[in-house]
Amino acid sequence: MSLEFVLATHNPKKVREFQRIIGERMPQAVVHPYEGPEPVEDGVTFAENAVIKARAAAAHSGRIALADDSGIVVDVLGAAPGIFSSRWAGHAGSDEANVRLLLDQLADIRRPNRGAEFRCTIALVVPEALLPGGHEFVAEGRWRGNLAYEPRGSHGFGYDPIFEPEGLEVTSAELAPAEKDARSHRAQAFTELLPELERVSARIGG
Repeated sequence: MSLEFVLATHNPKKVREFQRIIGERMPQAVVHPYEGPEPVEDGVTFAENAVIKARAAAAHSGRIALADDSGIVVDVLGAAPGIFSSRWAGHAGSDEANVRLLLDQLADIRRPNRGAEFRCTIALVVPEALLPGGHEFVAEGRWRGNLAYEPRGSHGFGYDPIFEPEGLEVTSAELAPAEKDARSHRAQAFTELLPELERVSARIGG
């Protein structure tokens, strides 16, 4: 299947992960980088923010747009950090600062009460110029696990070094990229999205 779209993110690590996932499942797809302005993400759910970003990218580029909004939710924190995952330690905070703050907040929490899950929502937006009336679709993926006591591993990004997927004794940052791509919340969301991409491709003659 040949399909061109823009990936609405300026995060190079996320771009590389998406390129691997998409390349495995849609080898003929052409993924264009997004070079437009970042919209204000003022939604209160992953889905709302993903749609905001995909709509902005589609409007700016005139192409089919994909955008994800993702993060980690921690049971004992009432599903926080959630949509604030990337800025948990403040807007200027790094991945390392976010991880350290979360670990400090959970310092007194022991197993089995360190449950958490990664969540990912991917929004697909097709502009009206390509499909009369336009088209939108949202897919979701979840990856259940527990939080480690200290970071481990050098792969991935964000909270990967402290997330231990359910059934494994390693963090997602200790998994080989291909193994993570087969299991992750982002991969699950894209798997749910794939049939819709195929239908869109057929409708626009891709």
